[in-house]
Amino acid sequence: MKCPTCDKPVEWKDNPHRPFCSERCKLIDFGAWADGDYAVPSDEAPLQDELQGNNFPASDDRNLPPEI
Repeated sequence: MKCPTCDKPVEWKDNPHRPFCSERCKLIDFGAWADGDYAVPSDEAPLQDELQGNNFPASDDRNLPPEI
């Protein structure tokens, strides 16, 4: 099997980074997902609140711990 990041052959048995060849390639792939380079296809249109970054519930002071 080849590493999905660098195409080097990957030793599968006892490899803690599989399917990647190294921690570095694993982190490069994670960074690509975090940057939005990869996406899961969907037929649904994004919600307007998600586009505006308003997808978090309003703050409720009753749920906050008392200040010290």
